[in-house]
Amino acid sequence: MEQLVSTRAGADLPEDFRSDSPAPLASDLRSLDDRDLPSRNDTLAAAGSTLIGGPVGRHALIGRSRFWTPLRILLVFALMFLALGWFAKAPCIQQAKTGDGHYMLDWSNSRQYVAMCYSDTVPLYGAEHLNEGAFPYKKSWTEPGANGKTQVRYMEYPVLSGLYQYAAMEVGRAWQQLSLPGTLAVVVYFDVVAFGLAIAWLITVWASSQLAGGRRIWDAALIALSPLVAVHIFTNFDALATAFAATGLLAWARKRPILAGVLLGLGTAAKLYPVFLLAPIVLLCLRADSRRKEPGGSFADLRKFGPVTGMRAYLTAAPARPLRAAALAVVGAVLSWTAVNLPIAVPYFDGWHEFIRLNTTRGQDPDSIYNVISSFTGWKGLDPGLAPGAPPTVLNGFSLVLFLVACVGIAYIALTAPRRPRLMQLCFLVVAAFLLTNKVWSPQYSLWLVPLAALALPNRKVLLAWMTIDAFLWFPRMYFYLGVDKKGVPEQWFTGTVIVRDLAVLVMCALVLRQIYRPAEDPVRRDGLDDPAGGLLDGLPDPLLPWLPGFLQPRVAPVYTEQVDGFGGAAQEFAMAAAAYGDGPDRPAPDFTEQRPVG
Repeated sequence: MEQLVSTRAGADLPEDFRSDSPAPLASDLRSLDDRDLPSRNDTLAAAGSTLIGGPVGRHALIGRSRFWTPLRILLVFALMFLALGWFAKAPCIQQAKTGDGHYMLDWSNSRQYVAMCYSDTVPLYGAEHLNEGAFPYKKSWTEPGANGKTQVRYMEYPVLSGLYQYAAMEVGRAWQQLSLPGTLAVVVYFDVVAFGLAIAWLITVWASSQLAGGRRIWDAALIALSPLVAVHIFTNFDALATAFAATGLLAWARKRPILAGVLLGLGTAAKLYPVFLLAPIVLLCLRADSRRKEPGGSFADLRKFGPVTGMRAYLTAAPARPLRAAALAVVGAVLSWTAVNLPIAVPYFDGWHEFIRLNTTRGQDPDSIYNVISSFTGWKGLDPGLAPGAPPTVLNGFSLVLFLVACVGIAYIALTAPRRPRLMQLCFLVVAAFLLTNKVWSPQYSLWLVPLAALALPNRKVLLAWMTIDAFLWFPRMYFYLGVDKKGVPEQWFTGTVIVRDLAVLVMCALVLRQIYRPAEDPVRRDGLDDPAGGLLDGLPDPLLPWLPGFLQPRVAPVYTEQVDGFGGAAQEFAMAAAAYGDGPDRPAPDFTEQRPVG
């Protein structure tokens, strides 16, 4: 029989109210009770928690585990799904013996499509002549172009992605030269690439968990547990860009604008999208800056104190001034991008320019909305009768204009919403707008959205629904490439699923917009937070004397008047104060009702 020990908390209570504990209480009863606990307040997480014993108890001490901290649990989750991602691609690195006794990759009977294990990393090893050990951007080769003429080709990726492939090739060659257990060179290369990408995704999960803030660290759980990770993490090299983007945003959140810009610039040198994240930073700083002249940290200090001391004073004061911090982030991004690209662009301009040339001449991607319309209607596209190999000029211009229009709309929302939007909300909207309007949506691009969506819209049911749809899209895509003659699926099965995916992203955009204009419905702000990723913007009010033109100034939140029986003129005002306060599950909503007797 268990020995009951009186609780210390009940020692001073009347005897009828005392409770007993089956074991002695801990000497330290501190608990992080304000932390978001999904197993308590989220039905999806609560149902999943039954696998490990159910939701956390009401009297549990939160945040007391010495080893299994939330961050370490998230990293274990990520490792599990990274392992699933490797096993999903493993069928495509299987080998078979040829007639002369040598081994080669076994892609017979279209294994890459039937097993749905296709990864760009495997064919690119030979297609971009990495197997020859040549330096990318310097190495060129010829192949037939779309117009039937011979075309000179180079490495088709941005500089950091190309150099990463070269480094992985060199590591693979060194592995084989050391007489370590080995196999085909391309298999070793794939494993080296996968190892680096796995580390990059772990960095993405870590940085995203810090961006969520200590109270809402579990918002990053679906970044680690995303079905898209299991399907696409090793499809291409996009995890490099997500790592730079997440760490760049984390540097901004920790009020280090120059480092934020440097990391976002490096991310842009790996993939294009991190540069778009600078726009929300600039917009929110534009809104928050009062433009007041404050002493210290101005360019006048350069003349007064000299270049070294004056610049130090300027940089020291910059993080406290929104527009100056945003400018430093932009400058840092430009400098880091230039520092990486210039050493390649100067000696090997044609190789460096190949990425730009290829994306200019590339037609509409199978995943794009333009191809979906063509698939169902027979539409010839925006460039009918285009000569083979010619750039689709109208398509390029139209998609760019659509994206710019979407960005103008997002900028208007950022500046005029009654309450300043959170940084992650705007980052998600900008990247989603790019993917929806762009002529190319490669399947692995969806990884760009995973960290942004999880932090912009911490609704696990909605996020998991979108991620599942997007991951499932890989099946009709692979079997569409397989061909109907080989028991594949018709094109409309694939493009129809693309429509469902796009609609899911549009729904998430609509929900983010709703929460921007109704902050009380935003789970982050409902918990009493403002903008955990905002850095110097977190908790910063809009200036009392805004300097922007009137049509770009924040709108006053509407006041809803509700008549109360028995009282005249009674009102309940849900204005910015109510939106800022929120009504969390463990906190009663504020009562703004003022009751006045009639007469």
